[in-house]
Amino acid sequence: MILSFESKSPEDTFRLGELLGGLAGPGDIFCLNGDLGAGKTVLAKGVAAGLGVPGRVASPTFTLINEHQGRLPFYHMDVYRLGGPEEMADLGYEEYFYGAGVTLVEWAEIIAGVLPGERLVITISGNGEALRTIRLEPRGERYRGLTEELKRHVCTGN
Repeated sequence: MILSFESKSPEDTFRLGELLGGLAGPGDIFCLNGDLGAGKTVLAKGVAAGLGVPGRVASPTFTLINEHQGRLPFYHMDVYRLGGPEEMADLGYEEYFYGAGVTLVEWAEIIAGVLPGERLVITISGNGEALRTIRLEPRGERYRGLTEELKRHVCTGN
């Protein structure tokens, strides 16, 4: 089951991320894909807000991983500068992917070879100046349930 949402503004994208963060549980992995400027970091900031992370959340483009504390630990990765999945070993990625926090990976397709089989793949594509299509592809039962719950919240306006 693939679910698509239309976002008409960065605020819509942020709000979807915030809903997702509010529903996130320990060990969740969200994999973001999309072109530069598609809104990956905006969605990530929304997830952080939904997790109750205080303060500013910025993309870890140069540091690769930012750790934040909210309702659950939030691990925000940006792997754009990596050459491939083999470079993840030096980062100790297993601690993040298989820990008790929520891991969000921007540019996840770059490290597809080390990603767990069960995850939520989120692809953001632009359809004009502000219009975006946000596609959620759940891989695994946990993420199918999470996607269904997110759909209920969006459809009821919660």
